[in-house]
Amino acid sequence: MREQLIWIVPAVVFLLVAQFARGQGAGAAAFKAGFAERDITPELGMECPGGYGKSYHRRLHDPCKARAVVFDDGQTRVALVGVDALIVREDLVAAARKDIQAGCGIAPQAVLIGASHSHSSGPTGMVLPGEFDHADDLVRDLAYKKSSCADAKYLQTVRKAIADAVIEADKKRSDAKCGVGVGSEGRVCFNRRFRMKNGQSWTHPGKGNPDIVGPAGPIDPQVGVIGAWDAEGNLKGCVVNFACHATTSPGGISANWICWMEKAIRGSFGDEVIVVFLQGACGDVTQVNNLSPTPDPDGPVLGGHIGAEAVKVLLSMPRGPLGPLAAVSKTLEIKRRLPARARVEACRKLVTEPPAKVGHTNWTFAKEIVLLDAVAARKPTAEVEVQAIQVGPAVFLSNPAEFFCQLGLDIKAGSEFPFTFPVELANGCVGYVPTEEALGPGGGGYETRLTCYSNLEKTAGTQIVKACIELARSLKPGKLPAPRKTAAWTKAWEYGSVRPELE
Repeated sequence: MREQLIWIVPAVVFLLVAQFARGQGAGAAAFKAGFAERDITPELGMECPGGYGKSYHRRLHDPCKARAVVFDDGQTRVALVGVDALIVREDLVAAARKDIQAGCGIAPQAVLIGASHSHSSGPTGMVLPGEFDHADDLVRDLAYKKSSCADAKYLQTVRKAIADAVIEADKKRSDAKCGVGVGSEGRVCFNRRFRMKNGQSWTHPGKGNPDIVGPAGPIDPQVGVIGAWDAEGNLKGCVVNFACHATTSPGGISANWICWMEKAIRGSFGDEVIVVFLQGACGDVTQVNNLSPTPDPDGPVLGGHIGAEAVKVLLSMPRGPLGPLAAVSKTLEIKRRLPARARVEACRKLVTEPPAKVGHTNWTFAKEIVLLDAVAARKPTAEVEVQAIQVGPAVFLSNPAEFFCQLGLDIKAGSEFPFTFPVELANGCVGYVPTEEALGPGGGGYETRLTCYSNLEKTAGTQIVKACIELARSLKPGKLPAPRKTAAWTKAWEYGSVRPELE
């Protein structure tokens, strides 16, 4: 009996180890990724968003798209969607998520939909159809006839495109080896807020302004990348995260600098590669260098630099499965900053005057105070969704704000993931969210103005940072794929293992 046990125990152990190894191999092979994209180019004559008044598209430069990736670790599926749009409002996100769940079963909380913030894209905002139907005649006129408005037909186009892209990406899932990495590109983006000699902080004080003391905030040069390769070693697609306003508008409908980033990546890996771009925390970061007398980077330069850096990261990252996948989210109720009643009444009176008489800037921001008062009457607080999408050792932490860069850096500092990618303007839009310092005595600047678009309370940024870090810490980072190793050393190269030969 003892002799039999001597043979049986090792045999059982061997079988268990073999079964575990097969399970590990199956798990690795089961990691899948699928990519897809849809065209969302607006029609000529539609509104061009990006300002507080109306502007219209008169020519086409390059197409706008909705690009999606679905990752699957055999247990969980998550979807990341990058949309060439100024913003995506909450109603659009909810509708697209509903369609996605019905079409392929991915849960709404596992779908991240982020706007690139392209100022040359289609009319997904600012004002939604019917949003001010509850208000009086003056407010409705200001909202629908004097403000940048979303187009109902175009919203349906974008909704369908987002859902179709995710559903197709889900169908196209196949075995993939993936990698994650970061590069650095700090030469083409700049903080646009500056401390001035008068003790305030101004936005875009102007090139060569002698009263500039120095930048009032940082940039984030990190270029975050996830890549997915098929069994033949072809790059199927990638996700890129970088923080810079998409304001290099080329004079027509355009994905903005994201177009040239895509061109740079496809130039290296092929025209079939799909590039999902998720905007980083860039509420105060653009391509404009107020400290330089030279021209600012245009779309080809900015996009080319980011695309080239992404290519370098893709070429050097180890590949393998990137599990586990996970998705968690929570909704914060954040109070609004509200104008005093006397200010509202003064602004209502001012907007009845011609803008040329009272000044276009004064008129514009008086209009915004009137609209904010109407919004606050129905919704004195804002619902702010924060979300964490985990892809192995990486986590995407999203919010619906034009988020100050420092706040994104604070999220990275508080996260325990090896790779943390903040995503702004995702799953909704609540306008600019500055740091508390920017809203303090020495603060100021365009982003701190009180408008219908931007109005959350002073601590909103701190609240969002805290919530994002909490979500990240509720998840456990996965392992980074191990780099390939060369064969063990056996002997030196015979051509080179010699003494100096002098004769």
